[in-house]
Amino acid sequence: MSQVRLHSILDNDFYKITMQNAVVKLFPKQRVKYGFINRGKHHFPEGFDTELRKAVSAMAELKLTKAEKEYLRVTCPYIDLPYLDFLEGYHYDPSEVHIKQNGNDIEVWVEGLWYRTILWEVPLLALISELHYEMNHMERDNNEEVMRNTLEKSEKLNQLGVTFAEFGTRRRHSYKVHDLVVEALVKNQNSKFIGSSNVHFAMKYGIKPIGTHAHEWFMFHAAEYGFKMANELALEHWVDVYRGDLGVALSDTYTTDVFFQQFDKKFAKLFDGVRHDSGDPLEFTDKTIAHYQNNGINPLFKYIIFSDGLNLEKVEEITSYCKGKIGISFGIGTNLTNDVGLKPMNIVMKLIGVQADNGDWIPTVKLSDERGKYTGDPKMIELAKEFLRIEN
Repeated sequence: MSQVRLHSILDNDFYKITMQNAVVKLFPKQRVKYGFINRGKHHFPEGFDTELRKAVSAMAELKLTKAEKEYLRVTCPYIDLPYLDFLEGYHYDPSEVHIKQNGNDIEVWVEGLWYRTILWEVPLLALISELHYEMNHMERDNNEEVMRNTLEKSEKLNQLGVTFAEFGTRRRHSYKVHDLVVEALVKNQNSKFIGSSNVHFAMKYGIKPIGTHAHEWFMFHAAEYGFKMANELALEHWVDVYRGDLGVALSDTYTTDVFFQQFDKKFAKLFDGVRHDSGDPLEFTDKTIAHYQNNGINPLFKYIIFSDGLNLEKVEEITSYCKGKIGISFGIGTNLTNDVGLKPMNIVMKLIGVQADNGDWIPTVKLSDERGKYTGDPKMIELAKEFLRIEN
C-alpha cells in the first residue's frame, strides 16, 4: 500500500498563503470550483482513486504548528495577524475534494468556499504526481545522482550570474526528491539561489518563501466583475491588502497586451516587476521594457521573473538577451524537482467556476500568451476574446 502523504500544512506554494490571506479579508462568502486537467494524457493504474482518496483524507490531520505560525509571523510581516490565527485553526476538509476514476484516467474537482478550498490545488497535484510514479513502479535516479545533478545546475546558473528560485512543488517527482533538491541548492555556498515557492522547505532550510499571486486571482476577478475590469481590479485589490509588498504582477491571464493596457503608470511604479509565464520570453522582454519606457520608468529599476517551463538553455538565452536592459530573476520548477531520469508529468488544476449571488455558476477562463495554454469553457473563451478584442 502507498505511503504517499503530505508532511506539513505549509507544504504548499507561498502564493496560496498570500492569496488566502487576501481572500479571507476581501471575499469570505464566494464559492468556487477547481478542476484537474491531465494535459499529458498520463496513465493512472487501477485503484489510483482509492490511494489518492487515502492521501487526501490524511490531510484532514494537518494543522499549523506553533513553530510554523511563528515562522510566518517573523518572515512575512505583511501577512495579517488575524489571518495567522485563522490558519492556526484551519483544517483541510476532504469532503470538498471529489475523485473519480474512469479506466486509466481520473477526474478530480474541488468545490466550496474560496477561502477554504484555495489551499487544495498545489498539494493535490503533488500527490497525484508522486502516486503516479509510485503506482506505475517507475524507478528514478538514486539520491546521489539527484543531488549531483542539482548541484551541477546550480553551478551553471551561478556562472550566468543570475538569481533563481525553486518553483517545483506542483509537479515534483516526490517529497523526497523535492527535499534533496532544496538541500543541494542550499549546500552550494556560491549559489545565486534565493528561495523556494514551497513554504515548508523555505522554513526547513532557512530560505525565503517566494510568491505573490496566481492566475486564479485574475480569473476570479473576471468572473466576479467582468473581463474588462479583471486585471485592474485584481491589481487594485492586491495593493489594498499588501500596500506595496509582494509587488510582482502576473501578466498573462488575459494576454500580456491586454494586461499592459491596464498596467498604467500607477501600477507600473508601484509594482516591483512582472512575471512571465507563457509565450516568447524575448518578445515579452521587449514589450515590458517598452511599457516602462513609455511611462517614463527606467527598466533597470524594475525586473521580470521568468517562470515558464525553464531549463538551463532557456535561462542562458534570456540572460544574454536581457543583460543591461532590465532586471531579471528566474523561478525554475519541474526542471529542478522532477529531473530524475523519468518523463515529468504535464498536469494542472485550474479555477473553473465562481458561483454568482443567484446560485448560477460562472465559468472561468485563462487565455495566456499561448493558445495551447488556454483553459476553460470554449464559449466563454470566445466571449473573452471578443470583449477584450483579442484577434488570434
